[in-house]
Amino acid sequence: MYKLIILLIISNLTFAQKKQTIDLTDLYKKGKLEVINREIKSVIENGKSFIQLADNKEEGLIWLPTKDFKNGKLTIRMRGKDVFQRSFVGIIFHGLNDSTYDAVYCRPFNFFAKDSIRKIHAIQYISHPKFTWKKLREERNGVFEKEIINPPNSNDWFTMTIIVDKKSVKAFINQDTKPSLIVDKLTERSNGKLGIFMGDGSGGDFESITIE
Repeated sequence: MYKLIILLIISNLTFAQKKQTIDLTDLYKKGKLEVINREIKSVIENGKSFIQLADNKEEGLIWLPTKDFKNGKLTIRMRGKDVFQRSFVGIIFHGLNDSTYDAVYCRPFNFFAKDSIRKIHAIQYISHPKFTWKKLREERNGVFEKEIINPPNSNDWFTMTIIVDKKSVKAFINQDTKPSLIVDKLTERSNGKLGIFMGDGSGGDFESITIE
């Protein structure tokens, strides 16, 4: 009986160690975030702290000081804004360098768009440098970007969870059990760096990333 209890405790501890929540403000204050093409600051709002990235031309990245991520679940808590073509926020995985990575990101200004075409451009998968959003839209329209199921307020905080396996990527918004996006991966890279993605002209607010 005692052996069984000990085994259960060890098992629970092992499982807990696999899950890691990264406080982005804490990393920023410790100087452990690598910021590419953006200005960053720490903000406190309603008692909660987060990092805020200023708008800038071209894409912006933030690399995390984590070990290589292979497959698993990533959850990012973030906030964009309802300003047309000025809010592209998401997460990078399997990054090799500043120009080679996979990402899933949201366009909050399209969450509640009345235009049906804009509405199906709410969440996007890309694989740089070869498969940009433009190339994917021109050659395989509607495959790698979709409408978000039960979209959150475009100006509010929300979570995006992506599940990455060897061949596919699934993305879920907030607590939805049905994915808003399911795609086949467009690269053979199976591991790499993790980071935050901001599209051309976009800033964003980011609180935490959970790795499982």
